[in-house]
Order: sequence, then C-alpha cells, then structure tokens
Amino acid sequence: MMNRFINYVKDTRGEMSHVSWPTKRQAIVFTAIVIVVSIVVAAYLGLFDYVLSLILQKFIL
Repeated sequence: MMNRFINYVKDTRGEMSHVSWPTKRQAIVFTAIVIVVSIVVAAYLGLFDYVLSLILQKFIL
C-alpha cells in the first residue's frame, strides 16, 4: 500500500515538470478576464431574470 503511494507521488512530480506554467503577468491577465466575464454573465442573467419576473407578474396580477 505504501509503495503504491510513493509511486503515485513520484509519478505526479514527474508529470508536474511537464506542465507549462503561466507567467505572473499571464496569471493576472487571465484572472482579470475571468472576473470580468463572470460579472458580465451575472449582469446578463440578472437582467434576464428581472425582465422575466416583470413579464410573469403581468400575467399573475
């Protein structure tokens, strides 16, 4: 059991050396893009929900 775990850790370390890590600047830019896209999608969905709620209220009341 312990031997399998040790092999797993060794294999994982070997694979991590093949990973193409982003630079600090790339990480910052990608993070900013994710935040902006998330805000835009949230605003779009919020507006869509608001409009549908208004339409639904017209039919209910």
